[in-house]
Amino acid sequence: MIVGILKEPQGENRVAMLPETVSSIIKSKIKILVEYGAGINSLAGDNDYREAGADILSREEVILRSDILVTIHAPEKADIEKMKPGRILIGVLNPFMDPELVNRLQERALTSFSLDVIPRSTRAQKMDVLSSQATVAGYKAVLDAAGRFTGFLPMLMTAAGTIRPAKVLILGAGVAGLQAIATARRLGAVVEAFDVRSAVKEEVQSLGAGFVEVEGAQEDIAAKGYAIEQSEEFKKKQRQVVHEHAIKSDIIICTAQIPGRKAPLILLRDTVENMKTGSVVIDIAASTGGNCELTRNNEIVAHKQVTIVGNSNFPSEMPVDSSRMFGKNVMNFLELFINKEGELNLNFEDDIIQGSCITHNKEILHLKVKEAIKKINP
Repeated sequence: MIVGILKEPQGENRVAMLPETVSSIIKSKIKILVEYGAGINSLAGDNDYREAGADILSREEVILRSDILVTIHAPEKADIEKMKPGRILIGVLNPFMDPELVNRLQERALTSFSLDVIPRSTRAQKMDVLSSQATVAGYKAVLDAAGRFTGFLPMLMTAAGTIRPAKVLILGAGVAGLQAIATARRLGAVVEAFDVRSAVKEEVQSLGAGFVEVEGAQEDIAAKGYAIEQSEEFKKKQRQVVHEHAIKSDIIICTAQIPGRKAPLILLRDTVENMKTGSVVIDIAASTGGNCELTRNNEIVAHKQVTIVGNSNFPSEMPVDSSRMFGKNVMNFLELFINKEGELNLNFEDDIIQGSCITHNKEILHLKVKEAIKKINP
């Protein structure tokens, strides 16, 4: 079995596997091919991969010779057309937001697995790239905010007087939100967090943050821990409560997202316009629309002396540890369908394989993705 690692597109500093992960996988009788320069932005040179046992080849050679291609971002159309039918593609394919890619994979008869739709279960935790990368995003978002904020985060007792601690509001208490809470608390800020899921209240409070609660939220056991779409009545009540807390905050970190859907709008223009001068908003949900009405993806917006940063790719700014975690997630995923002899053994009765497979044998296997595409192209 041959696994290929491609270089990510311009602007992405991570790589799907570092040499340390390659070395571990090769022990399982798997051959690894790596595109020239794939790990350079993650401080992993071609010689490091060679020493780990990989072959370094051109992009085209990696695509043509690999049985399994592993990427972070989905390959371009031209790359997919070079893949032979029946080959396997593994990556963060974002299938709900990119139906054209799904159709292309289907037409090409490729077997594709999207790591961002792996079922949320105890068994799948070690393969959960969303959680590993969200950990980085939550941490880095707070550091970015601290660098842009014009004051201190902790309370300081100085000869010149007492400096009050900064107030930080976290919107969304998933993995990114909880990491943001922990980081802001370590830096000495006073932290509050909002989430529609009452189940996270205890986790938020255990990290030393206050929990902003809005009564009447809908929850669904079938969502397996993820937030779900809320009623308009709840959203109206939610925005009012968030408004009251936001205008007292110095920093807001937006992390709330719903898988396969546009990010919920929580922070309105009117709220931003009533925030303190010099306040900072970091929106890591920017790529799916953002939690803040003024967010622009990959842009920094200055509005009424409030800075709004739309950045959903913080893991790329910490490429070494992000790549290390991503690679381990992929390695654990590969163990599901490559046996000890290095041979492919796809078992579609396995809930993780079944739940993450998007296309196979010219069919769209993922039911929710199939339904979403039918709504777009009835």
